[in-house]
Amino acid sequence: MAVYTDVSDEALTAFLRDYDLGGLVAFRGIAEGVENSNFSLRTGAGDFILTLYEKRVDPGELPWFIGLMRHLAARNVSCPLPVAGRDGEPLRVLNNRPAAITTFLPGVWPRRVRPDHCRPLGEALARLHLAGRDYPPERRNALGPDSWRPLLDRSRDGGDAVQPGLVAELDQALDRILPAWPRALPRGQIHADLFPDNVFFLQREVSGLIDFYFACTDLLAYDLAVCVNAWCFEADGQFNVTKARALVAGYESVRPLGPEERDALPVLAQGSAIRFALTRLFDWLNTPPGAMVTRKDPMDYVRRLRFHLAVDGPEGYGL
Repeated sequence: MAVYTDVSDEALTAFLRDYDLGGLVAFRGIAEGVENSNFSLRTGAGDFILTLYEKRVDPGELPWFIGLMRHLAARNVSCPLPVAGRDGEPLRVLNNRPAAITTFLPGVWPRRVRPDHCRPLGEALARLHLAGRDYPPERRNALGPDSWRPLLDRSRDGGDAVQPGLVAELDQALDRILPAWPRALPRGQIHADLFPDNVFFLQREVSGLIDFYFACTDLLAYDLAVCVNAWCFEADGQFNVTKARALVAGYESVRPLGPEERDALPVLAQGSAIRFALTRLFDWLNTPPGAMVTRKDPMDYVRRLRFHLAVDGPEGYGL
């Protein structure tokens, strides 16, 4: 989450007239994240989240995201439910941006990930994958393998200013990852961005999954690899095999991995690491001055990438 577009009280008050949510009570921007403009919204009807869609989200794809969240919520996945206006439509325009209001989910995201967070996370991810099986529309992963080389090309001029030799290192990693990328693994609807700040907990159980605007139709095990990267490394960059075991065990308690998915875990983790290294590198070099947004250091994911490139098989993840 982030704020790129400011919203005045007057504009928001006019916007809310299209909803049966009562009057405006409180409103503030949310600085965490790097993508859309997000606000905590309180009205006479309760607490909500207002999102203005920016940057990488194609407005033409917003009905897919809205439909997916509605589909998952109807199948008991704890995710934000888009709120329809008086005309029955959840999507509107605010400050020349597509905008939507969603329900607020209770809970707190873990500032410090512990192993006992990882098993319920794995369970929740697998339930999401199963619940998405009968959502028929598909969305291509706009940040999948086909996008990685073009993303690096857009950062070539400034990449080595982040660290000397970084562009060449990422080029070499892509030369290894892309030819080995699996294409025939089980596919379905995935979250693709399930970082700790997108998962809420109450009493050690997952109470909510948020920020579905990178969701897409792709390899299910790739989604697990995203979580391995996001949840199983310590602040000093060390891989925590106990967390990885708990994450995978939780996932497999709901949806067992096939042997081909286990074997592919190293390259899927490499791909996940380079995807986030590349998008963070681009954002590091191109975030507009004054944006209320927390930039993420791309080197955190470059270091994860180096770890995965040295792993020989699923045993490296404690499996």
